[in-house]
Amino acid sequence: MKTILIIGIGAGNPEHITIQAVNALNRVDVFFIMDKGEAKGSMIDLRRDICARFITANRKYRFATAQSPQWDRHSGEYNAVIGGLNSDKQAVFEQMIAGEMQDGETAGVLVWGDPSLYDSTIRIMTDIAAAGRQAITYDVIPGISSLHALTAQHRTTLNTVGQPVEITTGRRLTEGGFPPRTDSVFVMLDGDETYRHFAEDDSLDIYWGAYVGTPDEILIAGRLKDVAGQIAQARAAAKKTHGWIMDSYLLRRRRQKD
Repeated sequence: MKTILIIGIGAGNPEHITIQAVNALNRVDVFFIMDKGEAKGSMIDLRRDICARFITANRKYRFATAQSPQWDRHSGEYNAVIGGLNSDKQAVFEQMIAGEMQDGETAGVLVWGDPSLYDSTIRIMTDIAAAGRQAITYDVIPGISSLHALTAQHRTTLNTVGQPVEITTGRRLTEGGFPPRTDSVFVMLDGDETYRHFAEDDSLDIYWGAYVGTPDEILIAGRLKDVAGQIAQARAAAKKTHGWIMDSYLLRRRRQKD
């Protein structure tokens, strides 16, 4: 039997690592890394830095790197495209499990943020175990999500008192509009700057962040109407500089006081 540890490593700051995650890191024999290309090499560097920082000096471990499958974000029906992408990733993981692990060893998959929030590694490992081609067991170690890192950096709460929160994507927010019975909407995976569609709504505030927790962190907050343009400019400049961007934001509706 081979063991897979799906380890949440936080939103970018190595100090986001929990004690549970440190203990898990020190159980791993081989770390699986999906290489997403030169532009995102810093994400691989952070994973290696975390291992060097938190794994005890006398413990031996190794890395196994594979090219991450590519996908077209604007091609076809979204769920079908993601299903195909995850099938491709499953095939890559199965190859690494078969070729890079011995029976009885433990592999680690270091997941940005928390593995349960907009990440497919848990689903992929569930499918690998169910397929039966590889004899594996797997465990999940939670991490600090981008959601919690962002609200902490802005020194705000995720929800207002007694009110619900919606966590969604830019695409879903475009399709459904701002939820009528929700004060707070946390938006991820928004490559189209959907917040700009709501910029004329004077009742909305925004808490936006990019590369949260890293040395490249950018934070902007205020009335959406006032700062939407500033966010768009900062986002474009950052993407040009780094070749990629990882950002998220919280939209908050200000309610009239009774």
